[in-house]
Amino acid sequence: MKLKKRYVPLLFSLGIVLGIFLGTFLDFGSSDTAFFSTNSKKEKLNKLIDYIDYEYVDTVNTDSIVDVTVNGILDNLDPHSTYIPKEELQKIEENMKGDFVGIGIRFYPYKDSVAVIQAIVGGPSHRVGIQGGDRIVSADGIPLSGQAMSDDSLSSILKGRVNTPVDLKIKREGVGDLISYRVKRSVVPISSVVASYMLTRQLGYIKINRFAESTYDEFRKALKELKSKGATQLALDLRNNPGGYVSSAEGIADEFLEKNKLILFTKNKTGKINKSYANSGGLFEDGEVFILINENSASASEIVAGALQDNDKGLIVGRRSFGKGLVQREMALGDGSAVRLTIARYYTPTGRSIQKPYELGNKDYFEDYLERYENGELRSADSIKVADSLKFKTPLGKVVYGGGGIIPDVFVPKNIDSEIEHLNYVLRSGYMRMFIFQELEKDRIYYNSLSLEEFKNEITISDTIVEDFISYTQLRGISLRAQNYRNIYKSYLKATMAKQLFGDNAFEQMVNQDDMIIQKVISLSTN
Repeated sequence: MKLKKRYVPLLFSLGIVLGIFLGTFLDFGSSDTAFFSTNSKKEKLNKLIDYIDYEYVDTVNTDSIVDVTVNGILDNLDPHSTYIPKEELQKIEENMKGDFVGIGIRFYPYKDSVAVIQAIVGGPSHRVGIQGGDRIVSADGIPLSGQAMSDDSLSSILKGRVNTPVDLKIKREGVGDLISYRVKRSVVPISSVVASYMLTRQLGYIKINRFAESTYDEFRKALKELKSKGATQLALDLRNNPGGYVSSAEGIADEFLEKNKLILFTKNKTGKINKSYANSGGLFEDGEVFILINENSASASEIVAGALQDNDKGLIVGRRSFGKGLVQREMALGDGSAVRLTIARYYTPTGRSIQKPYELGNKDYFEDYLERYENGELRSADSIKVADSLKFKTPLGKVVYGGGGIIPDVFVPKNIDSEIEHLNYVLRSGYMRMFIFQELEKDRIYYNSLSLEEFKNEITISDTIVEDFISYTQLRGISLRAQNYRNIYKSYLKATMAKQLFGDNAFEQMVNQDDMIIQKVISLSTN
C-alpha cells in the first residue's frame, strides 16, 4: 500500500505519541498510602467485579475488565497518567534503569535463526569474541535455529541472574564447525548517551536519547572526555528525547549553571512548592552551550532547555519542543503492574509552565504535530502561536513564553518534504536496519575486518544498492522515490551499516554531516 502524503505526518505523530508515552517525565518518590481509606465508591467497583466473577452467566477474564477500567479512569485525568501492565513493566524499568542482566547482544530472528546484529562493546559476548553476523544455534542445549521464536522468548533464554553461565553454539561464516562459547551473564549497560565526539576543534557534541538513571553519570564521563580533547563549546542534542528521570535532568543542567541558580520548581495540588538549585563546581559553567531541540523533545529535555534558557545560559537551537510540564510518580498496584500518576506541575526558573493544553482530549493533544505540520510552524518561526498573557522575561531581559513547549532562540526549519517524511518512517520501522543486515551478510568476513576509518574511506553505497532498498520497501508496502533523493538514501544506508558494525556513535557522526541544525550550530559557534 502506497503511503499517501496525508498519512506520512500522521504516522510521524503516532511515533511521537509512543515516544512521549514511554519516556514520560518521572518522579519515583515513594507514595504514602496511609491516607487511603475505604469508601462507598471503591466498594462499588469491588462489588461489581465480584458479581461478574461469581455470578455472570459466561466465564469472563476479570483481569482484562480491571485493566480496561483502570485505563478508562486514567483517560479522564490527563494524557500522561498511564497504566503499565505487568508484562510491560519490567522492560520499561530496564530501559529507564539503564542496564539489564544478560549476554549483551543485539539480535533479531532471521530465516528461522537467531542472528547477532552486534555484540555490545564491553559486554560479556563481546569479551569472548562473538561477532555481528554470527548465528546462535543453541543456548544451554535448547535449539534456537530451525524454528520461529519471538523476541521475548529468546530474551527469556538469554537473560538470567548475574554471573550465571550460558553455553552457546555459534555458526560463523567461513568456519566449518560450530564454535562453542561459555558466556557469563553480567550487567549490560543500555546507554542513553548514544554519541559523543568533536564537531570542530573547540565544539564538542553529545546526544542523549532519554533520561535514565545512568544518564547523568554517562553525560559527565562524555563531557570530561570532550574537555580533555579541547572542547570549550558544547552542542547538547536533545532532539527526539521524550524525557525520563527528573534527577538526571537536574544534574545535567547543574553542570552548566553557577551555584544557587534555580533549575526548576514543582507545585502539587496543595500548593506545596519544591525548588531545585544548582550547586557549585559544574563541569561546564564557563563553557558555551547550544541545546538542540525539536517537536519530539519533551519533559526532562524541556527541563534542561528551560533551565538554561531562563538563566541566559547558551542558546536553544531548533524548533518548538513538545510541551510537557507534568510530573508523574510510579505507584505499584500489587500484582506486578503499576500506574504512573500525575502528582504535580513543574515550572521553569522564570515561573512559566510549558505544558500545552489538554482539555480537548488525548487525541487532540497527541495530534498536535499534525497542527504544527499544517499551520506552517515547522517551516517558519513566524507561525508559532504565542500568548502575551504567558510572556516572561529572563534576568537579562530576553522574552520567553509559557503555555506549550520551549521556543528556541534560533529557529531552524524542518524539511517536511513527503519523501523525507517517508524516510523518517522507514528508519523508525526497522526496514533499513534489516535490509542493511542482509547486505552485510553478502561479505560478512570483509566487513567485520574493517576499522571505522577504513569503512569510511573504502565503502561506497552504489546506485544498485539504493534501487535494491527501494524494491525491498516496496515489497513491504512502502513506496519510495530515488529521484532527487539518491544522495540522502546513500548517506543513511551507509550510516546504518556503520551503526551495525561500529555502534551508535558512528551512525550519529555520519548522519550529522548533512544535518541542518548541526550545521547551524557550527556556524553559530564560530561567530
